[in-house]
Amino acid sequence: MRFKSALQCGVVLSVVAWTIPAFAQSTAPQADDGAQIIVTGSRIRQNPLDQDKPIVTVDQQAIARTGLTSIADVLQRIPSAAGGLNTKVNNAGNIGGPPDGTGVSSGSAEVDLRYLGAKRTLILVDGMRYVNGSAAGGIPASVDLNTIPQGMIEKVEVLQSGASPLYGSDAVAGVVNIITKQSQKGLDLSAQVGSYRQGDGETYDFNASYGFQSDRVSVIVGGNYVKQMPVRTADRSISLWPAAGGSSCLDGGCSSATPLGRYDVLDQSLTLKQAVTSRAPVLSDYRNWAGTNVDGFNFAPYNYLLTPSERYGGFLSAKVDFSDTVSLRSRLVYQHRNSTTQAAFLPLFIGPDAGNGNLLDTISIDATNPFNPFGVTLSSGADGTPANYSTVRRRFVEGGPRIFSQDVDTLTMQSTLEGSFDVGDHKWYWDVNGIYGTNTAHQVFTGNLNAAKLARALGPVADCTGECVPFNIFGGAGSITQAMLDYVTFDERDRSEQELWDVTANLSGELFDLPGGAVGFAVGYEHRDQQASYTPDPIITAGLGADVPTSPARGGFNVDEFYGELRIPILSDTPFFEKLELSGAARHSSYSSFGSNTTYTVSGLWKPVKDLLLRGGYAESLRAPSIGELYAGRSRTDATIDDPCTSATGGSWADPTVRANCIANGVPADGSYDEPTGGQLGIFSRGSTALKPETAKTWTAGFTYAPAWARDSFASAFSVEVNYYNIRLKNAIDSVPATLTLRRCAFDGDPVSCAAITRTGSGAVAGIDGVLQNLNAINTDGVDGTLIYRSKMIGNGSAGLSVNAAYLHKYDIVPPSDLNAATIKCAGTERCGSSDQAYPRFKANATIDYSTDAWGLSFTGRYISKVTEGDGHVMGTTFYGDMQAYFSPDWMDHRARFTIGVNNLFDKSPPLCNTCDSANFDPTTYDLPGQFGYLRLSYKM
Repeated sequence: MRFKSALQCGVVLSVVAWTIPAFAQSTAPQADDGAQIIVTGSRIRQNPLDQDKPIVTVDQQAIARTGLTSIADVLQRIPSAAGGLNTKVNNAGNIGGPPDGTGVSSGSAEVDLRYLGAKRTLILVDGMRYVNGSAAGGIPASVDLNTIPQGMIEKVEVLQSGASPLYGSDAVAGVVNIITKQSQKGLDLSAQVGSYRQGDGETYDFNASYGFQSDRVSVIVGGNYVKQMPVRTADRSISLWPAAGGSSCLDGGCSSATPLGRYDVLDQSLTLKQAVTSRAPVLSDYRNWAGTNVDGFNFAPYNYLLTPSERYGGFLSAKVDFSDTVSLRSRLVYQHRNSTTQAAFLPLFIGPDAGNGNLLDTISIDATNPFNPFGVTLSSGADGTPANYSTVRRRFVEGGPRIFSQDVDTLTMQSTLEGSFDVGDHKWYWDVNGIYGTNTAHQVFTGNLNAAKLARALGPVADCTGECVPFNIFGGAGSITQAMLDYVTFDERDRSEQELWDVTANLSGELFDLPGGAVGFAVGYEHRDQQASYTPDPIITAGLGADVPTSPARGGFNVDEFYGELRIPILSDTPFFEKLELSGAARHSSYSSFGSNTTYTVSGLWKPVKDLLLRGGYAESLRAPSIGELYAGRSRTDATIDDPCTSATGGSWADPTVRANCIANGVPADGSYDEPTGGQLGIFSRGSTALKPETAKTWTAGFTYAPAWARDSFASAFSVEVNYYNIRLKNAIDSVPATLTLRRCAFDGDPVSCAAITRTGSGAVAGIDGVLQNLNAINTDGVDGTLIYRSKMIGNGSAGLSVNAAYLHKYDIVPPSDLNAATIKCAGTERCGSSDQAYPRFKANATIDYSTDAWGLSFTGRYISKVTEGDGHVMGTTFYGDMQAYFSPDWMDHRARFTIGVNNLFDKSPPLCNTCDSANFDPTTYDLPGQFGYLRLSYKM
């Protein structure tokens, strides 16, 4: 506690101390051919042109050219990146959180390199860690990039290689280092408005910053405001029906929870002929249920394709030079977010086959309930009497859509005291850093029911006294009165928080000279403390909610780490050895959560001639179990899974082996269990403190060719870069896929798998246990390529071409041998895991432009190769075209710039996805349907 208090005071005082004087500042210098600076991927100052690791840089110009208002959306377009969470994902708990306990934070956004998941990509800000996001539905394991104001970003460096020896845990797939503005002269303003051609999804983005400077003190202060309006599923043809390309419930996918209800009671399956609202229903009001494809409810038009959100905040960056060799830098960032997701009216399922996993499964509807038309108590069997009904399913339209509203506040403070001194003929550098970050989220969910009150309102009428109002679940839409609503409904209020404390100290410099140059070194220490909690509403904690149940979680860990890095320049300026250099680093970590670990990396570069650089490296990486993975309570996820034990079409009941194993697992022997395939089953997951860290081995090799003859003849800049990567991840934290659990029980009679499945008396799956384990290996490799060309002057400007491409050769998920499961080959497929995600073989972005001081025009093409779904459906190749033009008048000294742009110029629709949980397309990979146009006005003084 004393450590935290001292660190907090130090960070706060250092930030506040430099907010008072008058200042300004100049433009940051650009590294030239001999500059020695810190680059992502090394702690040793060096010439960035001689980088021995593959890095993609996204600068302010590239960010502005996208017309996007979130840096996460920009980074998700990098070909080596997978999708990751973004504001096209409309899920805040209505189908449950991820089975790894990390929650879904609607309105937040992440970046996922190499398809390995956002939790295996380390996010840094100015080379230091940033607090993880909060979900109000779990404990995320990654940074919400929407908590970082885009206006304070100078550039982003993406290290596409494992880097745990340099930066610690999570840097398995790579590192995203967001570098903020260190200098600015005067005022910088920008205002952008945009909208889809259909007139929705309006976006407003305003940024302002101002820089001050005196002789030794400089400051940048800025603010931002971003508002994104929704796009509704009802307003796009792709999302009007649950089935991809469908036009009615006959095409499948509709829900059996309908406004008229489905009543599987007394060995009958019934529904209302029409709603009965003016009286209690009687038996003649009902008819036989004709099947979900006929009587089902189309829930699709009630959701969001693009979730509404509002973000605002500010930042302060300050620096004071105490002398020529000692300075203090501080940064304060605050960001607030309001965001909303929406799902269709609550599907209320009660009864022994409901599969909620809580009190709703045990409710009996008493014969004295004034709306019970059957004249007998519908017993769930919980009281020992025989169950005489399976489920009552009713779409709770009177309660309105399920709306999840999040309020998220993020505060980060960072301070760095740094300096340099001479050791003989060499200069050494030192820095001490303190970081504090907190992210707090509150979520309000409207449209939920209190199961205890519902049970009372459906029970004996004599017990429904006081505030209790007898509940009408039998009359169809409009039969539930306001008094009934007021009694059984409640606003669910959930909360989560993440907190980061981090102290680092680094020393670097040059030791002695070799024929190739000075030997560089860096050593350092880091102490990090992370704490997090998730606190659902007390009614949810008690298991009394009618939506997806979750459990509270709380925990944390601390780690002490020491690292060392060495760079050895062996030769330079000799024939065939313009430069030959070796580098290595090692880090020892001691975690309170699992113990100690040491990782290391070695790499080298060789320039046989000045224009050609060859490089290669090997790295061992580590990802410690996240707080959510360690401490998540029991929570349910609803997933679309087929049960082999059903006797309905698509099941495997006819197989004698399957039939025998299913009967042993609790399925009735008479074949009466005939639930249709393609429905949602509940998976109950929880964290485990027995988890070990994930480990990975990464090999990289590549080259950069930047010929002088091209620069001498036709180009001001020309380079080609190609990099190969190979990653082998072990002990991946996951739960056994529920589909595999069902199949191993049904086909193999595996006792462990069968024990994980709970069935009701009718044979229906009540739940599948999925505790987290160190489970799979993941093997992936591929090739990245980059081409950069800039012409010499053509008229008053120059033309350019940049191409960035990625080829995914292999992405294999290898289950442990004791699961007796086949390797899952993901490359070229869609939805290889439990969530929407395409794994295209080839992705590429290319931009061609012509730019002058006064005007410019650019076109960006984005290509995604085809992928194949598990059902064999091929999602074809997709090509998006984005165009942008700007005008910057001479009479304003080019300080003002007017920009107009259109994304998805050719109005390309995303390919239909049959198996995606989202609105018939994959929102992690493809754009929303429709052209998006925007206007931007910027001014620099």
